[in-house]
Amino acid sequence: MSPFAPIRARALARTGGEAAIEAVLVAPSTAAELRARSDDRYLSQMSLHIFRAGLRHEMVDQRWPAFEEAFVGFDPRRVVRLDDEALERLMSDARLIRHWGKIKSVRANAAAVLEVAQAHGSFGNYLAGWPDTATVELWADLARRFSQMGGQSGPYFLRMVGKDTFLLTANVLQGLHAAGVLSGPPSAKPNRKALAAIQSAFNAGAEETRRPL
Repeated sequence: MSPFAPIRARALARTGGEAAIEAVLVAPSTAAELRARSDDRYLSQMSLHIFRAGLRHEMVDQRWPAFEEAFVGFDPRRVVRLDDEALERLMSDARLIRHWGKIKSVRANAAAVLEVAQAHGSFGNYLAGWPDTATVELWADLARRFSQMGGQSGPYFLRMVGKDTFLLTANVLQGLHAAGVLSGPPSAKPNRKALAAIQSAFNAGAEETRRPL
């Protein structure tokens, strides 16, 4: 990837200066902050992202207190004990977004959170301990372990909870093509080899600038 200085210069020219750039940059959570968040909050945020997909975020957010009540505060130990009959009753709750696949995903993901917590001490420990230099592997691990967390869902969930990550938006992919990191059709979905090249480019940029991904 080209040195980061030209990219920064273009950003300065487009936004109007240093303060404008700083105002829009995302500040990731520290490792201590990731560890301090409880497992139920991670399950809640993961579920919120899943239910937001394809819908207006504001509408889902307005209903979220009802989801917190219906899913017993997203305590993973309590959620995994919800049987099919209990989940089916939620399909008749007009306060909720009644999507069977997404409702079932909450229980499946509660079980996965507990599995991760058993192995790492907590879900926060799992995220905090994962090296930022292997972000694409974290995406893959989330997709493997959790329901409805494939594609860009994993990266957007990580951004929601404060784990440092980059997002493969159309603009980012365009920039990677322009920098020579990627080749081929700009609209092509990055394969494993391309993802490795992208990770290397972001690692180089982070090392050069001493900034988060």
